[in-house]
Amino acid sequence: MDKFCAITCPVCEVFFNSCVKKTSKIDSVWGWASPPLRLQLGNTRGHKRMGEGGSPGGGGSGVGGGGARLSHTSEKHPRSILGELSALRRHRELCDVVLNVANRKLFAHRVILSACSPYFRAMFTGELAESRATEVTIRDVDEHAMEQLIEFCYTAHIVVEESNVQALLPAACLLQLQEIQEVCCEFLKRQLDCSNCLGIRAFADTHSCRDLLRIADKFTQQNFPEVMESEEFLLLPAAQLIDIVSSDELNVRSEEQTFQAVMSWVKYNVAERRQHLAQVLQHVRLPLLSPKFLVGTVSAELLIRADDACRDLLDEAKNYLLLPQERPLMQGPRTRPRKPTRRGEVLFAVGGWCSGDAIASVERFEPASGDWKMVAPMSKRRCGVGVAVLHDLLYAVGGHDGQSYLNSIERYDPQTNQWCGAVAPTSSCRTSVGVAVLEGALYAVGGQDGVQCLNHVERYDPKENRWTKVAAMTTRRLGVAVAVLGGYLYAVGGSDGQSPLNTVERYDPRANKWTAVAAMSTRRKHLGCAVFDGQIYAVGGRDDCTELSSAERYEPSTDTWSPVVAMTSRRSGVGLAVVNGQLYAVGGFDGTAYLKSIEVYDPESNQWRLCGAMNYRRLGGGVGVMRAPHHDNHYIWNRKDSVV
Repeated sequence: MDKFCAITCPVCEVFFNSCVKKTSKIDSVWGWASPPLRLQLGNTRGHKRMGEGGSPGGGGSGVGGGGARLSHTSEKHPRSILGELSALRRHRELCDVVLNVANRKLFAHRVILSACSPYFRAMFTGELAESRATEVTIRDVDEHAMEQLIEFCYTAHIVVEESNVQALLPAACLLQLQEIQEVCCEFLKRQLDCSNCLGIRAFADTHSCRDLLRIADKFTQQNFPEVMESEEFLLLPAAQLIDIVSSDELNVRSEEQTFQAVMSWVKYNVAERRQHLAQVLQHVRLPLLSPKFLVGTVSAELLIRADDACRDLLDEAKNYLLLPQERPLMQGPRTRPRKPTRRGEVLFAVGGWCSGDAIASVERFEPASGDWKMVAPMSKRRCGVGVAVLHDLLYAVGGHDGQSYLNSIERYDPQTNQWCGAVAPTSSCRTSVGVAVLEGALYAVGGQDGVQCLNHVERYDPKENRWTKVAAMTTRRLGVAVAVLGGYLYAVGGSDGQSPLNTVERYDPRANKWTAVAAMSTRRKHLGCAVFDGQIYAVGGRDDCTELSSAERYEPSTDTWSPVVAMTSRRSGVGLAVVNGQLYAVGGFDGTAYLKSIEVYDPESNQWRLCGAMNYRRLGGGVGVMRAPHHDNHYIWNRKDSVV
């Protein structure tokens, strides 16, 4: 009889009270005569409960012989067990094997290692001598990586970052820890850029990471004009170069780029590479070159003229161009046009000056549709803002809000359509500042702080969230344009506070030094600047007295500037960017009105043409081009794929 029954049932209550009166000793714990009566759960009136009588819920294992059940799976148990096992290992308790890796001894339990790693399971459960040894030596693996992987076996947690991924991936391959291999590959995918994609591609090939190899290969093909400017490209083995330039999906505007890339590679080490020239050149589609380039450039190349096999390829191309009626009979791999699969790139126009005030609005241009769509505005109005894309996040640096000069920075994530202000400010306020990304760091160049024109330069490390000063320019520059080409940062034009400049200087991050290069033909401040087809284009701006429509481009190999056809409109404070292989000029001021029109440059016809308009007129706004997302910093994995 239970207490609940005694309270609710009059008959039971009489019986219970009677029993209490006749009992001399009361159990202080239960509150009734000891021993307590057996509990009865469920229906006490004889009705069949769910699970009784052979029903699916019955099993006879419930309290009181009934069929009631409570199934429980502990979520705490796995974590608790891992925690206790990890503690045993830390205290070297019950450890039955010591792994000697380089100069380090790692204590562990065979059963844990065998449960996590097929490599260790084969070692400890087979007939190998290691199965009986108390100490096992493992060679050709990084000791720190091995320690991290052993720690992962006990904690289910690992941090992959730039400093360890190249050691972790081979070690994970050795131990056959497929999950960690996938995490390392995912991390490397997110780090892909034009300066490292070839190294990642080779690394993936070495370790048979097929998915990473495929993605790195696609990235290389899609961004080939920028990749060919990297040092990694010049260091490629011949076989890998051939593999890249032979692809039908190589993203080049014309076959001239492929030829120039091959010749740059050969000339980087002529003594050793000239023997490979014909082998590589046969994958350049010479018949698709323009007659002018074929005769004026290819035929004049001494290395080609000195090689019989190369001359044969040149003759084949000339015959194809000279005998159009014979072309159906001359088809082959070298006459097949490339069909690159372009990544979808979009252009962002950020802030600027409109209708007499700085604005915070931001809009996105999709070239495929020609549409401009508004996205989340910045938290501050910014004119003269510097804009650049780093690790697929859009940074807006400094500017002027209509009342004050700014040193604050905002960062936009296109996946969440949100701006974040948790970015360290620059050391001084900057408007009319030039901003660019070089080797994974963001640079802020020149500008003005409201008191003076600036020549100092700062570099931002996104992992440390910190700005540091680097070598100052030789000239103070506001309204300066910046570009990155061949591993150098170029500062183009601007004003020294008194008059517009035509001078140009470039920064070498390895030497931390600025050096003057050839000057432009025209003085330009508040100009637009971008790298297009391996050259720096400088367009628009303002000279001593008027807004400019003229344009020119810089060839780094000859250190010369040459004219380009003028834009359809005069534009100072213009944004310039390359989107999906096309050069766009965005907004600006024509001397009378603020502009919302954009125009695109066609290098084949050497013409600019208007191609739509923004929602807002913008003078001194910034532009940035976004790619598919890759996250920065490091990748933390704990079986829930969480990213920090």
